[in-house]
Order: sequence, then structure tokens, then C-alpha cells
Amino acid sequence: MTTDLLARPEQGAAENSSATPTELARIVRARRRPLRRVRLVVAALAAAAVAAVLVRVLLGDYVVAFADLLPILRGETLPDAPGASFIVMEAKLPRALVGLLAGMAFGAAGAMFQTSLRNPLASPDIIGISLGASAAAVTALTFLDAQGLWLPAAALAGALAVSLLMYAVGRGTALAGQRMVLVGIGIAALLASLIQLVMTRSSIQDAQAALVWLTGSLARATWPVIGLLTVAVLLLAPLLAVCARWMRLAELGDDLSSTLGAPAGRARLGLVVAVALAAVATSATGPIAFVAFLAGPIARRLCGGRPSLWAAALVGAVVVVLSDFIGDYLIPDVNLPVGVVTGALGAPLMIAVVVTAGRAGKA
Repeated sequence: MTTDLLARPEQGAAENSSATPTELARIVRARRRPLRRVRLVVAALAAAAVAAVLVRVLLGDYVVAFADLLPILRGETLPDAPGASFIVMEAKLPRALVGLLAGMAFGAAGAMFQTSLRNPLASPDIIGISLGASAAAVTALTFLDAQGLWLPAAALAGALAVSLLMYAVGRGTALAGQRMVLVGIGIAALLASLIQLVMTRSSIQDAQAALVWLTGSLARATWPVIGLLTVAVLLLAPLLAVCARWMRLAELGDDLSSTLGAPAGRARLGLVVAVALAAVATSATGPIAFVAFLAGPIARRLCGGRPSLWAAALVGAVVVVLSDFIGDYLIPDVNLPVGVVTGALGAPLMIAVVVTAGRAGKA
């Protein structure tokens, strides 16, 4: 019954026979108002994501007129600018689309971890999930010369191995979420050392390529990578939609959420989806710093304190696409990887999130 009341607030209010019609109307309006705000925020963020992609594609060193974009997408060659089609289709648009898809994956994964484990530090780039994917991918890249689908497969295997180890250590306790976070931070330190060891044992060329990848960059953006990311996001989106319905209940803890109709298995399913999203995005762009960590809190603030996977995914997309644009054009003749920009912007915001959570008694 409680789940029904959460899903259908009008019915729950109508069943309260002690309330007057005026009070019932106020209750219904009060329950609908946060949902309207979330929908408006998601719509605004979707528009912002589209605008960020257009800025990345149309502006920069080579400016493309908006009226010329549609003919270019249709494959037409512009008589006045014959090189515009190549620049847009082979350089600007692939980077914008990879940034959009990877940012959505990082943002949704971070929000799912933080909500399911009820800890603002529970983010794939903080607790070792991204480093697990990075360690496996770098090992496969330098020693096995992995290319194509083998690289994301190795990244997914590394992320799953780290998540299974965290779950095995943290399960069965009242503070499972906190233990998983602490174990993940320790694993992240171990994996960082492993990555350094792999790079010292590899050739200079392989180490240089791995270093650029580990920084987080969209330089490897190609249409096959876009296709892989698109397929992964489309396959995981239905599972993500199912998990999004139980995010509010997951914050109440395993026992209470199970009583209200959200068994622990659904929370584990959400974590599996988050691991897969983080691994696929990391395999395409490298571990872009702080996107997964900050997208959830920013989206929650915009939504008035309510968690929203869709808002977090769109925040991540906007941050990655605009950070890539800033990295390319902030300093003349210097191209900064997107991970450098997000790291510089994310570090002070991370401190602010931790301080705010501590003052609120949620540290």
C-alpha cells in the first residue's frame, strides 16, 4: 500500500478520509510540485546539452554557420567552404557526440552509486571503479595491443572485478555502504600504483599514449567509438529507467526500502548498471576526473533535493562537452585534455560538497 501511495499521490490523498476537500487539493499540489520541478530541470538540461553540442561543433578556430550545419550532416559539400564538411564530420562532431554520451554515462553512474550507497563520496572515480577499468584497459593497451572491442571489454572486466571485491568485503553489515566506500578508496590507491608499474614496464610510445588516455581525453573520438557508446547507452537505458523509479526509496536503507517494496536486488541491479556505464565511458575517453562525482550533487541541488538519474546524466553531458571546448580554446595554441579542465574545476567543488555534507550532518 505504501508503494502505491508513493506512486499515486492523488489516490493516497483521496483515501485520507479525515481531510477536507481543500486540504486534499493542497496535499495533491504539494506532492506534484517537486515532480514538476524535476521535469522542468530535466527539460532545461536537455536543451543545455543540445546547446553545448552546437557550441562545440559550430564555434572555435573554424566557425561554421548554423544554416550550413544541416547540409553538412546530409553529406553535401559547400561550394564556399569545401573543407567545412571534413572538419565537422571528422573532428568537431565526433568529439561532441563522444563527450555527450560519455558525460551522460559518467553522470548517471555517479548518481546511482551515491544514492544506492547513501554516501556523496561513492562515485566511480573516487572508489576505484574507474581506476579498475583504467588499469585493465592500460594493461591490455600496452602489453596486448588491444584495439576495437577488446579495449572496452577489458575495461568492463576490470570495473566488475573491483566492484565484486568491494561488495564481497562490505556485504552483510549494517554499514555496508560506508565499508564499500572505504574499501574502494584503498583499492583505488592500489590500482594507481599498478598503473604506474605498467607504464614503467612499457615502451616510451606506449607509456605516452597511456598517459594521454589516463588524463581523460576525447582525442580518440571516432565514429566506431560513437557507435559503441550509443549501443551501450541504448541497451542500459531501460535498466536505468527501472532503477530510477526506486532511487528515492534506496536512500532510506536496505531494510526500510525493502519494506516499502524496493528489494535489495534492485539496488544491486542499479550498481551493476552503473558499473557498466562507467566502464564503457572510461574505455572510450579515459577516466575523466570529477564528472561522475559532481553530476549527482549538482543535479540534486537543481531538482530541489530530489535525486534524478536523468538530470545527473545531462549535467555530466553538459560538463564534459563544454570542458572539452574550453580545453581546446582557453589558451591559444594549447589543447588541454578534457580531464585537465574537469579536474581543475572539480577539485574546489568537491571540497565544497564535502564541507556542505559535513555541516548537514551527512559526512
